[in-house]
Amino acid sequence: MDDDWIDLGSADTLAARSLQRHRAGHLEIALTCTNGQFGAIHNNCNHVGGPLGEGTLDGDYVVCPWHQWKFHRVTGIGEPGFEADRVPSYPVKVEAGRVLVNVKSGTARHRAPHKPHPLARPILRAEGPVRVAGISTTAMDPKAPRYSGSDDLLASSLAAAAEQGCETRLIKLNDLKFRSCEGYYSKAARACTWPCSVTQMDPKDELDAIYEALVHWADVIILSTPIRWGQASALYFRMAERLNCIQNQVTTHNRVMIRNKVAAFIIVGGQDNVQGVAGQLLGFFAELGFHFPQFPYIAHSRGWSAEDMENNVRDVRDSKDLHDGAAELARRSIELSERLLRTIPPEHLERGGRKAHAERKRSG
Repeated sequence: MDDDWIDLGSADTLAARSLQRHRAGHLEIALTCTNGQFGAIHNNCNHVGGPLGEGTLDGDYVVCPWHQWKFHRVTGIGEPGFEADRVPSYPVKVEAGRVLVNVKSGTARHRAPHKPHPLARPILRAEGPVRVAGISTTAMDPKAPRYSGSDDLLASSLAAAAEQGCETRLIKLNDLKFRSCEGYYSKAARACTWPCSVTQMDPKDELDAIYEALVHWADVIILSTPIRWGQASALYFRMAERLNCIQNQVTTHNRVMIRNKVAAFIIVGGQDNVQGVAGQLLGFFAELGFHFPQFPYIAHSRGWSAEDMENNVRDVRDSKDLHDGAAELARRSIELSERLLRTIPPEHLERGGRKAHAERKRSG
């Protein structure tokens, strides 16, 4: 047998599966079989290296399991409209009931230039005053708006920030149309990308407003939430799951994206568990890399037995102490931000216990 040809195994056995990941010498390939005809292309997708051999077949195209890029199972050429993208393909033949592949005669990989997503730009703070983003996580019917205590206190925080000369921006999650997290991290750490895989693939997904604020625009984030059955709002958790793409950059690239930024919180509920909600918020935003002012949240709850919501609403709306507290929360956050902005963050910020960190140390 010619040394250039590698025996992959029995043709009958390999033909039983239409698509499989297979090792051929030093290479991993995606081996396909349709109507008795074998094809072999490189296993790594052009996008971010997804395992094509673990994907699916769409006609004659192998579909990457990570982000659904498609390549012809025999030629390796991208699907119609994306022919400039191609992965290496390798000659395959069947002799004496054995499948042979020639990995030394593969075609060249070609990655067509793709315009980067606007969020993928370098993280550079523009000159100017402290910038404060308020994030409302309250859900309501926009056609029949109601009073929201958490939104009202957030407005007091942003007004205080504006009085101090800060730029302010209010983002209401309720106004954004965005998809829930679709679990790319559950496929593989590198499948959860920055910018978010959903945002890259769906131009109608509007969570880019949150990504822009957290990563690029804001120096201070003030997030407000109601308490719902002892937890932050469902809208908050939908957003939080989609923010894994920011934290995951530490895991995959040892890249800390949140530097010298401050987060603070407003928590309002008709029932209790203020500390539980605050603990989750603090833990999550700490994982993203945010700093916190002293006394990083204000809160109000009349407790489990206070089911008279009209009185809960009145208490928040009419409380000078709560609105003054919201203003002071903003001032504490801005003061910390001003101190942080006078410092230069370290070029490399180690976050122990992450794969990228460990691999960099080993390669040292």
